[in-house]
Amino acid sequence: MKKVVFLFVTMMLLVACSKNENPFNYRGLPLSMTTAQFVDSMNARGFAVDSAASDSGKTLVFASAVHKYRVLMAFKDDKIAAVQENYSFSTNDSTRQLWQEIRDGLEKELGAWPDCPILKDDHKVAKFDASDGLISVILENTYKPTLSVRYDPKK
Repeated sequence: MKKVVFLFVTMMLLVACSKNENPFNYRGLPLSMTTAQFVDSMNARGFAVDSAASDSGKTLVFASAVHKYRVLMAFKDDKIAAVQENYSFSTNDSTRQLWQEIRDGLEKELGAWPDCPILKDDHKVAKFDASDGLISVILENTYKPTLSVRYDPKK
């Protein structure tokens, strides 16, 4: 009987330890890394710091000729405060479609339904509460259609 109980407790410990939760991340990059590590990782992915759009004390903007979005990273004391992707399009339909694709992808990835406080044709917001942070997908189809995806680590 002791062997059965010991086996059961061992299996429970293995199951509990095997649930390795991934840290809150931006496209596979943990947001717990330092600002310098994040910059190096973004450079390795083909992004370069746009020094004209950056504020060296608070934000860095990354641009790439290959990707259709820009990445803004806000930081404080060498810690990442937020990361935001900004997309710009010429038509409203393309932003609406991409908003839905990103929302559906995050829903699958996180296994959670978003809170959608605004859900109109020209303005949509979906907020996902991840374990270590918040992800907001924001569509604003005004004069210049824009789509933003913001990653905010919880403090």
